[in-house]
Amino acid sequence: MNPDDPLLKILACPLDKGPLHLLVPDESVAAEEALYNPRLHRRYPIVDGIPQLLPSSGQQVTEDEHEELLKRMAP
Repeated sequence: MNPDDPLLKILACPLDKGPLHLLVPDESVAAEEALYNPRLHRRYPIVDGIPQLLPSSGQQVTEDEHEELLKRMAP
């Protein structure tokens, strides 16, 4: 998935129905592509190009992880 993908404009968090942000992989860490809801501190994986947006698929992140993920959000 790329930051210009029109699908990103219509995808929403299954919990608060707000927008999600694409997390771009960072070369410095072995990070995978994901969608992130900074309001709830929840990360949703993208598996084989398909966003996994079930509430149970989301992973709660710590405050430290949140700060790092904010740096990885696509502009």
